[in-house]
Amino acid sequence: MIFRQLFEPESSTYTYLFGNRETGEALLIDPVLEMVERDLEAVQELGLALAYTLETHIHADHVTSACRLRSLTGCKVAYPSMDDLPCADIGVSEMAPLSMGAISFHPLYTPGHTETHHCYLVDVPGAIRVFTGDALLIDGCGRTDFQGGDSAALYRSIHDKLFSLPADTLVFPAHDYQQRRVSTVAQERDRNARLGSGRSLADFQRIMSELDLPYPKRIDVAVPANRLCGDCPEEDYIRLQEPEGPSMQG
Repeated sequence: MIFRQLFEPESSTYTYLFGNRETGEALLIDPVLEMVERDLEAVQELGLALAYTLETHIHADHVTSACRLRSLTGCKVAYPSMDDLPCADIGVSEMAPLSMGAISFHPLYTPGHTETHHCYLVDVPGAIRVFTGDALLIDGCGRTDFQGGDSAALYRSIHDKLFSLPADTLVFPAHDYQQRRVSTVAQERDRNARLGSGRSLADFQRIMSELDLPYPKRIDVAVPANRLCGDCPEEDYIRLQEPEGPSMQG
C-alpha cells in the first residue's frame, strides 16, 4: 500500500492519499478544492490513476474537490450513504465498505460532530489506521453545535467506536492546527483534554457547552457546495479565498 498525508494550510485540513500498485488505483480521503492540482500531481508522480474520492462528512470549513476531480479523471465519488446525495456515485456504510483491490476502507458510524459523520478503519500489514475526520482530533475533537451535532452522541461515538480499537491503532485526523500529524488510540484515551483519562459524559458536555465558538466563516458556502459534492459557483469560490481560522476544533 502507498500512503501519503497531505496538508491544506487555510483550513488546516489533512487529505489522505492511498495507492494500490497491483491495481494502479488511488483514493483520496477528504480532498480540498484548492488543492486539486497538487493532489493530481501526487497521484501521477506515483504512476497511479485516481479511482475514488471518499468523504468523512459534509464539511463546513472547506469545499471538497470531489466533483472537480471526477470531471478531470472520471473517478467515483463516495460519501456516507446516510447523506443520501444524488451527486455521489457510491454510498458507504458499516455494512458496505469500500475496497480498492486488497485495501478496504471500513466505515465506522460516528455521529456527534455532524449527524452522519463516519470514520474509516484501514487494516493493512504493519499497522491499523483509523481516519477520524472531525470526530476525534489530536488532543481534542470537533465542535458539536451545528449540522445535527450532539455532544452526547460524539462522546458515545468516540468511546464506543474509537477508544475501543486496539491501543496501537494509528489515529489520523482531518485537521490539526498545530501541525501534528498522527496519534494513537492509547494516547488519546490517556491524554485527550476533552475525552481522555476517564472523563465523564457530564464533564464533556460541560466543556463543549462552554466553548463559545465563532460562527464558521465558510459554512454558508461550504455546506451547500458539499451537498453537491463540491459543485461550487465561481462567485462562491472567490469568497472561499478568505482565510479561515481554527473554529472547527474549538
